[in-house]
Amino acid sequence: MKIIITGGSGFVGSNLAKLLLSSGHQIVAICRSEPQHQFDRENYRFVAADTTGRGPWQKELADADAVVNLAGATIFRRWTKKYKKQIYDSRILTTRNVVEALPSDTNLTLCSASGAGYYGSRRDDILKEDEKAGSDFLASVSKDWEQEALLASAKGVRVAIMRFGVILGKNGGAMSKLIPPFKMFVGGPLGDGNQWFPWLHLDDLMSAVEFVLDHQEVSGPLNFCGPNPVRNRELAQAMGEVLGRPSFMPAPAFMIRLATGEFGDVFLGSQRTLPDKLLNHGFSFKYPEIRGAIRAIVEL
Repeated sequence: MKIIITGGSGFVGSNLAKLLLSSGHQIVAICRSEPQHQFDRENYRFVAADTTGRGPWQKELADADAVVNLAGATIFRRWTKKYKKQIYDSRILTTRNVVEALPSDTNLTLCSASGAGYYGSRRDDILKEDEKAGSDFLASVSKDWEQEALLASAKGVRVAIMRFGVILGKNGGAMSKLIPPFKMFVGGPLGDGNQWFPWLHLDDLMSAVEFVLDHQEVSGPLNFCGPNPVRNRELAQAMGEVLGRPSFMPAPAFMIRLATGEFGDVFLGSQRTLPDKLLNHGFSFKYPEIRGAIRAIVEL
């Protein structure tokens, strides 16, 4: 298959490209900056483009078999009014331009990213894919992001919405921020530690994308998260155990909000998401438990 990856230079995109290349697919990575991990392979090509605007890059989609839409500015930095607009536009405008360029009446599949933030902070509620959207900033972004992607269904495109939990993997993603405090002996829960932490090992994310591409019956919103969510304090305990470090240094909620502003609510919010649809379709997780996932990353 010819597979287009928008946001192909990012942590998820570059790793996904490597996996799909090994499976024999032709990959075109479309992103603003050159990927850190270029692949000197015949079936790999990089296209530099600002996907928030129309342009020649859209022609790449004319003969695609699948598109994995990952483009979006990182949420892991302080949110000013200007930066919140960048978070929004990078997702909504890119997806709008992708859908506009997709051909009609084909067997094309669009796997478009979203986030567990779609649900808002929901305390102990069990969140399967049919739950309603929340009302905070990230929930609003995710809702609009998904609506733009689902417009492709009017062209006969099979659309799968990937509501990502926190992605755990080697050399990037959330682990690059979670590990250092523990190594400096100051790791611990955030806030009261009772909030649910929706997580997914990078290997399972990539396998889930392949699963969706290979199973034509899978569509609509899908929770891309592990089958066993944990509370933040359980995450801290697991990190401490695997790294051989203490995990009792809590970061009070007021300090997190003081240091990070509105962005701090990402760490303090609670999403007890379950991958109900993936499981019902027969997907099997390699890393269903948090300790095994962390151990596999640390020992790589």
